[in-house]
Amino acid sequence: MTKVPTTRIDRLLGSLGYGSRGQIAQIARARRIVLDGVPITDVARRIPMTPDLTERMTVHGAPLDPLPGVVVMLNKPPGYICSRKDSGPLVYDLLPDRWRHRKPMLSPVGRLDKETSGLLLLTDDGALLHRITSPNHAVEKTYRASLARPLEGHEVEVFASGALVLSGEKKPLHPAKLNVLSATEARLSITEGRYHQVRRMFAAVGNHVEALHREALGQLRLPDDLGEGAWVLLTEAEIASVFAK
Repeated sequence: MTKVPTTRIDRLLGSLGYGSRGQIAQIARARRIVLDGVPITDVARRIPMTPDLTERMTVHGAPLDPLPGVVVMLNKPPGYICSRKDSGPLVYDLLPDRWRHRKPMLSPVGRLDKETSGLLLLTDDGALLHRITSPNHAVEKTYRASLARPLEGHEVEVFASGALVLSGEKKPLHPAKLNVLSATEARLSITEGRYHQVRRMFAAVGNHVEALHREALGQLRLPDDLGEGAWVLLTEAEIASVFAK
């Protein structure tokens, strides 16, 4: 039988961003930390790190935040930056404020540039982050692009050729799938993550991307009912769909 790890309550809550050890002790003295219906007074008490803690423990009357290993899917609006330090609106502004202080911290799984919207994952699971972004796994990323000029008809073949070289680079891109939706709209699926890759691909064929929206990672799609700026926690099955072909 696998031994379940234990942790001190104040250490757990501190790692989830609820405050310093002293602040957590104050919360406990106010009887605002409750486990299995009983207020916790001794925050040095060790408890098993079981997944059901989020159902058994409340802090300030609300369920405990997700334990480490969390994966968030965010519908990123345009104008937000995938950074913790830049000035201007940040994707972290769309999450609960204390999540900025989680340890390990939540990091974007790949970045969307400031004006690109759509599906963005954030996680504190470094191994999962590496697995999704590693070229070895070739996770497909699907974007919907609105273009400044009508497509000329050769773009599908050019992008699928595996011979397109972006400006300033020497190595050709991997083959990509382009699905034309209208004269000025297209859906593009790529398996790489080079700097501003989609925008630069269309620039290479004489066009300009006016709006860009990421719809999917692998078979994980952005739900139609997840509005801009909204987020959800992913299940194990949803995480696995990222790697489905």
